[in-house]
Amino acid sequence: MKLVVVSAGLSVPSSTRLLADRLAAATAEHAAGDVRVIELRDLAVEIAHNFTGGFPGPALADALDAVAEADALIVVTPVFSASYSGLFKSFFDVLGVRDESALEGKPVLIAATGGTARHSLVLDHALRPLFAYLKAVVVPTGVYAASEDWGAEGLPERIARAARELAALMTGLSASRRPEQPTVPEQPTVPEQASAPDQASVPEQADGFTVVPFAEQLAALRK
Repeated sequence: MKLVVVSAGLSVPSSTRLLADRLAAATAEHAAGDVRVIELRDLAVEIAHNFTGGFPGPALADALDAVAEADALIVVTPVFSASYSGLFKSFFDVLGVRDESALEGKPVLIAATGGTARHSLVLDHALRPLFAYLKAVVVPTGVYAASEDWGAEGLPERIARAARELAALMTGLSASRRPEQPTVPEQPTVPEQASAPDQASVPEQADGFTVVPFAEQLAALRK
């Protein structure tokens, strides 16, 4: 399986990249496969040239192909002006123009980093609608990490839960998996019918009573 991580962090080191790496490592514990990290910072110039020239450079084209061919994505962006970064949005704009069905049906784990917990709603107000528009399957748990979350309780648990949900979608173990087909009971074998005995010697059964032919009753009285 191929897991691609898209990180839109700008600084080095980056808390966005740190969160991306932790999510990837947690997912790999449940779904083995190849993991590739795409740093959008390194593609910024080619993304801009794609908008003006209409064609991606070789590095951008390789990144777009990797995203399109992935079995699942982890996408992480820093928060700017209460939303995802322009670089993050531009990359997925280019992807959508190149192939509007590239993310259709693809499992995606959304995550973001910011300086304050007040921006945590970016997951549901910005990221989730974006990937729903791109027809991706967004895992229920998104992960937001504010500055005070690093080293605090709660973040590791959210990372682990989101990773399990993504891994379940990758391996086909989601809660909405198909029900098992009901087993068809084996039909009993009908024994071959033996030759019919003399009807006069076999009492007939009727509603739980034994019916004795009149000839037999008369013979019994003569004894």
